[in-house]
Amino acid sequence: MISIIIPTLNEEDLLPTTLLAVSRQTSEHEMIIVDGGSTDETVRVAERFGCKILNSAETNRGLQMNLGVKAATGETLLFLHADTLLPEGALRSIERCDPKCIGGAFRRRFDSPSRILLVTCYLADFRGALLGWFLGDSAIFVNRNVFDKIGGYRDLSLLEDLDLALRMKKEGPVVLLNPVVISSARRFRDGVFKTILTDSWLMIFFWMRGARE
Repeated sequence: MISIIIPTLNEEDLLPTTLLAVSRQTSEHEMIIVDGGSTDETVRVAERFGCKILNSAETNRGLQMNLGVKAATGETLLFLHADTLLPEGALRSIERCDPKCIGGAFRRRFDSPSRILLVTCYLADFRGALLGWFLGDSAIFVNRNVFDKIGGYRDLSLLEDLDLALRMKKEGPVVLLNPVVISSARRFRDGVFKTILTDSWLMIFFWMRGARE
């Protein structure tokens, strides 16, 4: 069983496609939506797809995912953003991982024709394969026992996903899987270069902090 945990907040536009892609997976799985107080049709969309729905008292992605884990029954946890699509066979790829592997993520591409964003994806592939640095839009997965051991997500406002990945890597081998997931490029709406520069500085900061812990 793979428990797929999706934090949401007003995701009625993109969530249907995301859940449809999950529902087409042939591996045994459950879908858990942890909603942070949506005022649109997000919860009703989740209901139509038969998801287990939890309501979070806080709108904080890390805390929402921790809440989802409490309701999960799977031995493997997959944290999926509401705007990220799992390709066919994604869950089978997780099941076929080396038993020594404690978790990992998928190679990621954006739903954008931008060549600049494509280059960033290639760089992210290299970073993930070499260093085990994963961001949430690459669909991070982890063994439930390891997640519990490291204390789950921390209460952070930014890069809670990278923080988790850095702590995962200390517990055992991680892997970057094919096929690729497709994530929305909407977070680059304020400018591609500005967003890339901000992400890069934040990642360096988290790496430096993790190296000291």
